[in-house]
Amino acid sequence: MVFRLVLPIVLCSVSLTACEPEVGSDAWCENMVDKSKGDWTANEATEFARSCVFKTYEDE
Repeated sequence: MVFRLVLPIVLCSVSLTACEPEVGSDAWCENMVDKSKGDWTANEATEFARSCVFKTYEDE
């Protein structure tokens, strides 16, 4: 009985999180620019600075 309730919740959670762009990607940077700065977490602000402001092209 519990399995019938838990499985749909887990599947919905996994499918919804898969819709977010990869952190540090150009799409993610664009989403962060549109997002209110007051809603950013400390981790998001750090990653934005690293990936979007001080972007390096060493990996490409």
